[in-house]
Amino acid sequence: MRSLQMKQGVEKAPHRSLFKALGLTDEELSRPIIGVVNAQNEVVPGHLHLDQIAQAVKAGIRMAGGTPLEFPAIAVCDGIAMNHAGMKYSLASRELIADSIEIMATAHPFDALVFIPNCDKVVPGMLMAAARLNLPSIFISGGPMLPGIHQGKKVSLTDMFEGVGSVGAGKMTEEGLQELEECACPGCGSCSGMFTANSMNCLTEVLGMGLPGNGTIPAVNANRIRLAKRAGMQIMALLEKNIRPLDIMTKEAFENAIAVDMALGCSTNTALHLPAIAHEAGVKIGFEDFNRISKKTPHLCKLAPAGNHFIDDLDMAGGIPAVVLELSKLNLINTNSLTVTTKQWNDNLAGAKVKDRKIIRPVEDPYSPDGGLAVLWGSLAPEGAVVKKGAVAPEMMVHTGPARVFESEEEAVEAIMGLKIKPGDVIVIRYEGPKGGPGMREMLTPTAAVSGMGLGESVALITDGRFSGATRGASIGHISPEAAEGGPISLVQDGDLISIDIPNNKLDILVEVDELEKRKKRWRKPEPKITKGYLARYARLVTSASTGAIFNDKFTT
Repeated sequence: MRSLQMKQGVEKAPHRSLFKALGLTDEELSRPIIGVVNAQNEVVPGHLHLDQIAQAVKAGIRMAGGTPLEFPAIAVCDGIAMNHAGMKYSLASRELIADSIEIMATAHPFDALVFIPNCDKVVPGMLMAAARLNLPSIFISGGPMLPGIHQGKKVSLTDMFEGVGSVGAGKMTEEGLQELEECACPGCGSCSGMFTANSMNCLTEVLGMGLPGNGTIPAVNANRIRLAKRAGMQIMALLEKNIRPLDIMTKEAFENAIAVDMALGCSTNTALHLPAIAHEAGVKIGFEDFNRISKKTPHLCKLAPAGNHFIDDLDMAGGIPAVVLELSKLNLINTNSLTVTTKQWNDNLAGAKVKDRKIIRPVEDPYSPDGGLAVLWGSLAPEGAVVKKGAVAPEMMVHTGPARVFESEEEAVEAIMGLKIKPGDVIVIRYEGPKGGPGMREMLTPTAAVSGMGLGESVALITDGRFSGATRGASIGHISPEAAEGGPISLVQDGDLISIDIPNNKLDILVEVDELEKRKKRWRKPEPKITKGYLARYARLVTSASTGAIFNDKFTT
């Protein structure tokens, strides 16, 4: 056992005395020590109940003969951090989460780890740590929030942000918005649509790092507690068989995850997180892989914000195993991939079944023959950009319009709410990338305001930042290289024509090359927006969105 390093032998008597200060007995110390990484806090609705999950996990570990020791991880609520300086810290927290877990699990050599995340950057941060440490590991998320019910219709956080735009456009009263506010988020869990948190929890299941049900069983369902107990017991089986994350998170597993990503129409943030996790696992995944797999993967589910179905609907329709089963009919899944069940996906599909064809369409009748995400390239995005294609109105799949350029999210929101954006415009928000932001803020406020004002079928938004998983419409993010690095987006001027061709994966600025060269000669690298603290260090180390915004391995200054 790895934990013998801190508990066996005469020279470890001081260590044992410290464990006994925790109340541990000799019997408990004789068993494998399992670290339980719990991201619970009282700030994030998706994490409020994780202590219940942790108690169930620890019960499972004890039932299977292990001794659990719990330690915390931080978590940022992207919804609460949205549209102010706090959002700069969201993506940046991913690296801190991975680093802090590395510290805890190395300073205290556990035999295995159980990870309890739920929201946004916590899931990929923990997956990065699991790959880096390569100890037997399993994930159990807190599960999705149930949708709210407003006037007989299912609603979510997206409706709240779009409601703000509707009030600004005079389409909703402030009293109506307050009524919606009371019911949009009815309780604990990760926000109820196929936003980033639920996307990553579902893809954790596909990667093989979570048990079936990890991504879709609602937070308030008792089966979530039972799943947590099973995860606690299962970590002991993984330890016994010495099955580790790098045995599971292979190139094939990542390609499985991307295929399901495309079938579900997940958040565009998956194109940031999967490459970053793969990097820690020694696997190369890039925009080209997303596009290649998207071209051959049918879009089977339209979940909020792209449609009217929610994660609880997906769970009742058969969950992730049902989606994997459907894709396997086209040989889009490597069913020989190992999972934390200690079995291959092929074995896990034995009881899988699609229970509702309205929620999970057959591969013969998809929403579209290709995936819900698309990567675009062109003169405006030489290294790529990402759009949730499945949530774009048909009218905006091909669009050319004049640029309306803004140097920050705040400037853009002021113009949108000030009714200064016209149908046909292409809103350009720049200097919001990983370095330029710094932190590559999610920008749900401007996209939701555009939709709430009824402009979602006539106005596009493009940025070197990123958009929330709750975003819908022609919202193109991750433009690389970013403006702060002198990418072409830094050269755009008001009135320049921007050409968007999503079916052909193109994003171009229709300006003569000579003119762009003149502008490039005049361009000067901006001064950093933040010069001290963690974000200043982050800006110096972080790489492009096209690489997953990982840290530069060479640690240049």
